[in-house]
Amino acid sequence: MTGLSPSGDIKPLLDDESQRPRVITPFPSPKLTDLSMFQGEHKESSYWGTYRPQVYFGVRARTPKSLVAGLMWLVMKDGKPVMRHFCENSNDLKSFGWKEHNGRDFGRQELFEQDMVLETSFVKSEEGSLGYGGDWSIRINVQNMLNDDEVKRSTHLFFYLADEGGNGVNLGKDVLRLKESSVLASGSRQDVGNWQMHLKSQNHLETHYCGFKTPDIVNLSGLVQQNLTAQEEKSGLLQLSDSSEDSSNIYVFQISTTNQSTIDIAFVSGIKEETSNMENRIMSLTGLPLSSLLEEKHIAFNAKFNECFNLSDKLDPETLVVGKAAIGNMLGGIGYFYGQSKIHFPKSPLAKSEDDFLLYWPAELYTAVPSRPRFPRGFLWDEGFHQLLIWRWDVHITLEIVGNWLDLMNIDGWIPREQVLGAEALSKIPKQYVVQFPSNGNPPTLLLVIRDLINGIRTEKFNEADRDKILSFLDRAFVRLDAWFKWFNTSQIGKEKGSYYWHGRDNITNRELNPQSLSSGLDDYPRASHPNEDERHVDLRCWMYLAADCMNSIQEFMGKNDILVTEDYSSIAKLLSDFTLLNQMHYDKDHGAYLDFGNHTEEVRLVWKEVIHEDGHLSRELVRETYGKPELRLVPHIGYVSFFPFMFRIIPADSSILDKQLDLISNGNIVWSDYGLLSLAKTSSLYMKYNSEHQAPYWRGAIWMNMNYMILSSLHHYSTVDGPYNSKARTIYEELRSNLIRNVVRNYDQTGIIWEHYDQTKGTGEGARVFTGWSALILLIMSEEYPLF
Repeated sequence: MTGLSPSGDIKPLLDDESQRPRVITPFPSPKLTDLSMFQGEHKESSYWGTYRPQVYFGVRARTPKSLVAGLMWLVMKDGKPVMRHFCENSNDLKSFGWKEHNGRDFGRQELFEQDMVLETSFVKSEEGSLGYGGDWSIRINVQNMLNDDEVKRSTHLFFYLADEGGNGVNLGKDVLRLKESSVLASGSRQDVGNWQMHLKSQNHLETHYCGFKTPDIVNLSGLVQQNLTAQEEKSGLLQLSDSSEDSSNIYVFQISTTNQSTIDIAFVSGIKEETSNMENRIMSLTGLPLSSLLEEKHIAFNAKFNECFNLSDKLDPETLVVGKAAIGNMLGGIGYFYGQSKIHFPKSPLAKSEDDFLLYWPAELYTAVPSRPRFPRGFLWDEGFHQLLIWRWDVHITLEIVGNWLDLMNIDGWIPREQVLGAEALSKIPKQYVVQFPSNGNPPTLLLVIRDLINGIRTEKFNEADRDKILSFLDRAFVRLDAWFKWFNTSQIGKEKGSYYWHGRDNITNRELNPQSLSSGLDDYPRASHPNEDERHVDLRCWMYLAADCMNSIQEFMGKNDILVTEDYSSIAKLLSDFTLLNQMHYDKDHGAYLDFGNHTEEVRLVWKEVIHEDGHLSRELVRETYGKPELRLVPHIGYVSFFPFMFRIIPADSSILDKQLDLISNGNIVWSDYGLLSLAKTSSLYMKYNSEHQAPYWRGAIWMNMNYMILSSLHHYSTVDGPYNSKARTIYEELRSNLIRNVVRNYDQTGIIWEHYDQTKGTGEGARVFTGWSALILLIMSEEYPLF
């Protein structure tokens, strides 16, 4: 079998050494995560954490078969008990999220139920610890919100411990006769040695338990509810059975209270047979010492927030709360995943099959996630935006996360754009999005971060130690970044020199009004109506300019000219920044806008039709119909894509086209609103149109923070450089920045949530809840921190 190599040569699809397909063969260079900066003390200090973003509260280690802890609780819904466990994208839970998190050893979260507030805190302590990764504690505060004259209802919490490796967990002796301090469970593991989990509380608690022998944590809440239902049928009481299966590797502890309660749970490891200081270790992790430690971490978080973003004198307290929630939720949403991606690989050219995939090599991924309830997994293009914020807080976290992503590269320089690793991640994604297509890319936003880090070194933002780590990282990363660029520059290249188009659009669909471009990240943003290889996508052209210019900067900055590099990055960057060529390919004088090019007609509709299926039955469905003949032309849809040359500052500061771009941006009949810039112009024929019967408009009008941030960044740039339009750019910049901040803060005040996107007419939050995520870029907008080009 043969295929096309990054250089354009024919090459075998099978890797000769292992006889496995190239698409699942790792890139043959030293891994970035093996760098010494990520080993030793760094690795141990980041071993334990709240690395389970998909659950409301969970702790695990950064190892494939970890000891896992988590919290569930019961609520009544339609008269029936329902278990809260995995984050849900519904308004049943008023709001939840991290108010503070430092990304390393501390976090505080609030969860607002209809009639109670849960506060969960996590903190690590190395003092006196003997086990790998240190000791840690969880504090759960329960505040009943019912009025005093109402009957107090019991609050039922379910704290669990699970050993993913199947190791048996030992039940503590005093679980049912809970004293002020009791051992819940204990065990032994190769990584941390002998361990114990202790519970301590001054409040009256009733406890019950059950134990399971199963590798399935995903359905744990279902197992617990089955146990509760069986016991309720027997005794009429809503309590666990106080029984366990042989060699249980999961124990669930029901903790019931009717009062305001504070519950401390401490994990200690590395326990020797004769450990005289065990009681001291437990005391230091619970009660008043824990209160003092949490207060210390709280003060340190606020101090670092002020140091990193310098906002205290600029903004009101309500806005600062949103800024802290933005960084807290971003850092608290960092997760650890392990598993194998499914990669599309047709077994037969004649027929499609659900088994048309291969498994990528087993891999781990340490990454932030866009949204805990909706998208609790890694997304490639999202991650670049995440790291624009995170590196300003902790550059070491950024380097390790970017390294994890680049280590997922295959031998051809391709990185799967969506990472669905492990059973918990799989449980939160529709089946049709699991398999990744090796022909499809995703915007290389990680290069935005790398460019930022290089500029940070140039402007002396880092101390000497951090500077050396960044340089060491870039030295090893260069060969992978070079391969990544080559993959884009061959697989996504267009017919015309200097043109590119996103692969992966469906050119035979009769269900979508305008075939989606998921690989672009802009999903249903309108492209040419009839996809083919004549397409030219202006956004991808600009991403390729960024990539070439960034690679050229690394070459010059790192002195990489002596290394065998097949791409002439300087020449490619010069070609893609050629203003005349850009205008010839993509500029429409009538609209004063940059547009895609392709085989297009506006005469496409979705109509209801009777459809005969293979089994003979009839159904009424929305079907795409084309009424006009498509022709090669500029695609007349103005929106975010139209502003990419502006975002990437390719337009000269003295060009009249810049003036027209500013007019488009500020035109209330096009994309301007009092809440931010719309993703698609109100004048577009597809503005707020459904793409199919079940595909609601997504990037067809709604206000998205990442693109607003990029446009705002360039408004700031053009307002500070010499040119006839800098005053105009400044005016628009200040008003847009104010609109974005005001709207996000208003929504947060009303809902306690930072949203995925915002309504184009009312500014109300929509889509995924707790989207922090690139919506957390609102913090960089507050602090006026923007990427340099």
